[in-house]
Amino acid sequence: MTGDSRSDSLGSLRGQLTNLRALLVLSILMTESADHEQILRLAASAASSLGGWRVAGFVVGDLWWNGAQDPAAVAADLTGQLQALPEAGGPVAIPDASWSWAYPLRSITGPVGYMIACAEREPATEEQFLAQVVAQQTGVAVSNAQLHASERRTARELAVANAALEETVATLQRGMLIHERLTRIAVTGEGAVGIAETLHDLTGLAVSVEDRYGNLSAWAGPGRPDPYPKAAAYDREQLLRRLMVEGRSVRDGDRVVALASPRPGVLGVLALVDAQRRAATMDVMALEHGATVLAVELARLRGMADSELRVRRELVQDLLTGTDDESAYLRAEALGYDLGRPHRVVVVEVTGRPHDDVLYALRRALREQGLTVLAGMLAGSVVVMAPEHGIDWEMLRKATMAQLGGGHCRMGVGDAYPRPSELPRSLREAQLALRLQKASSAVERTSVFADLDVFRMLSSVDDLGDIEHFVDKWLGTLAEYDRRRHTDLLNTLSQYLRHGGGYEVTSRALSVHRSTLKYRLQRIRELTGFDLTDPETHFNLQLATRAWVTLRAMRG
Repeated sequence: MTGDSRSDSLGSLRGQLTNLRALLVLSILMTESADHEQILRLAASAASSLGGWRVAGFVVGDLWWNGAQDPAAVAADLTGQLQALPEAGGPVAIPDASWSWAYPLRSITGPVGYMIACAEREPATEEQFLAQVVAQQTGVAVSNAQLHASERRTARELAVANAALEETVATLQRGMLIHERLTRIAVTGEGAVGIAETLHDLTGLAVSVEDRYGNLSAWAGPGRPDPYPKAAAYDREQLLRRLMVEGRSVRDGDRVVALASPRPGVLGVLALVDAQRRAATMDVMALEHGATVLAVELARLRGMADSELRVRRELVQDLLTGTDDESAYLRAEALGYDLGRPHRVVVVEVTGRPHDDVLYALRRALREQGLTVLAGMLAGSVVVMAPEHGIDWEMLRKATMAQLGGGHCRMGVGDAYPRPSELPRSLREAQLALRLQKASSAVERTSVFADLDVFRMLSSVDDLGDIEHFVDKWLGTLAEYDRRRHTDLLNTLSQYLRHGGGYEVTSRALSVHRSTLKYRLQRIRELTGFDLTDPETHFNLQLATRAWVTLRAMRG
């Protein structure tokens, strides 16, 4: 072998050794990489140092990678060529390349894809061998990276599943705690206060319990408003209707509210005060479970109340229709009520509201004022039997209307009597006081029989013949004229005299213009010939109009 040949051989060996070192470094770098895109970029960048060929791109799955751009779908013609190749790979045709070859990317799990090598001319056998080795190393590294990625993905999925499982277990444990705490309240019968306090302890939020009218029954937690706000009757009914339709809790401004309804007509509202809107799913679940417990409590209380109410109703009915004193005392004592003091009867009349609602509102008003009475219904009227002293009846009337959210209410109050057997007489007086009020005034108020003065005196007369004759003498002409002409002169005269002859106040009472009132009074003078300024005439007319009102009330 000549010196030149030996020199060429040594140079070739040094070149191969350099390439092998480069392949070793490349293999280490690719094996250590967990990103298959980085592996492909390393293989593509190393190709230029291993011969006169380069990497045109990689086919991995259905995507084309060239290391410089985002992956793209493999062209249909290249896909067809690759499908026709043998397992060892082979030549393919790609644009702008005189020579191109597809080397398979393999791994122990199977084929991964292809490395597409290209050159201006066909590389030497050694260079093609290097290209094949690069493809093999790339396939192993990509497979290894995909395996690691799969393991990481599985680990993340397991972590997520474990977290979800832990959350589910925590949710179940919290749900069991909620169920256990609130069920214990239901069993022990701690009432609305116990439910509110337990729910506050479970959620950390302030809790309110209300009746169907929005009156506060219980509160737990900080920030209790004083006075407690109460929505208008219409808004309250809209909220209750919405809760019934939804069948679950709803947000109402700064609160999350749930309905407790053990049966129609018995309603309670349980609310979380949540101005910061931090009530979580478990808090809402606790609220709704609390509403169920509240419904059970309301049903229990209503059952007890119904039993006691039935006994009270029977006693009220008998007292108002007439019973003996001894029996009345014994039955009242069984209810824990002292009937030994003088009592009076009060009749309450509210327009356009069910009697049960009126009775319930009246009881709440009495309870708020700390008053203990017997209340019930008789012939469609709400009646109260109360001790002789200590009650402001007008204040009670207004408090009842406040409980109902407004409306129209009148009260008639009879005299007090020492014995239960005398209460039917007080009832008749209360009914008469109510009728006299309605006959003499459009203003809704409380009429106390003891304060009716002339009306009371006239109503106590047994023989009404003389009174009727007196009324007919002074008012008969006007009464006949009103009957024939359908006018209102008699009532006009009554209101004018009742208000002391004042034009302005009488006009307002009659809801007519001042000029209309003057015309009517002039017509009255013309028809009767009475001088309304004469003191004696004025007195007799005033007495006659009051007697006329009394007769109307007694006959009505």
